[in-house]
Amino acid sequence: MEAYLDNSATTRCMECVTDQMIYIMREDYGNPSSLHTRGVDAEHYIKEAKSFFAKNLKVSEKEIYFTSGGTESNNLAIIGTATANQRSGKHLITTAVEHPSVLNTMKYLEKQGYSVTYLPVDRDGIVSLEALKEAVCEETILVSVMYVNNEIGAVQPVEEAARIIKEQNKKTLFHVDAIQAYGKYRIFPRRAGIDLLSVSGHKIHGPKGIGVLYVDERVKIYPILFGGEQQRGLRSGTENVPGIAGITEAAKECYRGLEEKIEKLYLLKEHFSDGIQKLDGTRINGRTGRDSAPHIVSVSFEGVRSEVLLHALEEKGIYASAGSACSSNKPAVSQTLQAIGTEKGLLGSTLRFSFSFETTDEEIDYCLETLTELLPVLRKYVRR
Repeated sequence: MEAYLDNSATTRCMECVTDQMIYIMREDYGNPSSLHTRGVDAEHYIKEAKSFFAKNLKVSEKEIYFTSGGTESNNLAIIGTATANQRSGKHLITTAVEHPSVLNTMKYLEKQGYSVTYLPVDRDGIVSLEALKEAVCEETILVSVMYVNNEIGAVQPVEEAARIIKEQNKKTLFHVDAIQAYGKYRIFPRRAGIDLLSVSGHKIHGPKGIGVLYVDERVKIYPILFGGEQQRGLRSGTENVPGIAGITEAAKECYRGLEEKIEKLYLLKEHFSDGIQKLDGTRINGRTGRDSAPHIVSVSFEGVRSEVLLHALEEKGIYASAGSACSSNKPAVSQTLQAIGTEKGLLGSTLRFSFSFETTDEEIDYCLETLTELLPVLRKYVRR
């Protein structure tokens, strides 16, 4: 049996998504900037995609941009607004538990002369709103806070954060990395006070290499790529039409019957969490209830190195991860786990299990049964 429990790293493309993408690559393959029929046919998919995302987010079509993925969306949002608004100040704010595509972008901007405040979080990974209130000042031009943490599933109070930001400084922009949240929550940026919002295709059963960035039309932002002035000059480059159509089809499917899908995810999470807590020497990081993301569980296993357990599970056909997939090929310790105060001895003994609408109870049971068998055996070989 196989159990794929690494859906926060990537999801399997839906068949309707791949079918449409193949059709476009084979039949409607024109460049959307071309003026002939082939180009017009290709451009149709982009217009349809903009229309869908605008309605889905309750924003204007001209506020929707397509990128190469979540990393580019985050980079464009942060660097683009920082450079465009630096005359108003050079102070940025983020949290200590952001994705590397945000944290490393902030570190880059620090080298360019910007100052960055990294807000602390509590044991559950929730940002301190009091610290946010104290941090926003006249010089603050941008705050970037993720909606759902990609490692432990903490859900940040983004609407409360937006209110505090605007109360402290009306000019401060608010960016939200919604890459782990989109397709799991109904998100309305204008209503929530969000100025920029990032989305990624391969987290919602769409293709890799495609992302969405919402930018409020009032936001002053500069491009970070230069070329043929596509997408109103903010994101040059020939549009990835198959990818754009693919992420749109995936998003449509995710939001069709969303409440039922989310209920299923929470039941899977409860099933898994209950089973994990019955195993000796295990600890779940963060919250497990309905106030946490429905698809992510972080578990620390006493006395077992994460790499060892990861490969032992893989041999049984079970796939999880040792944290963020974007940094899992590096031996660095998780910044999120450190930020929530995880004991030093457990930092290298933690795995993330993440589910999708396609995950079954049978996969959960198989994983729990396998862990029950493996953990006592692996702990026998711990170095003393």
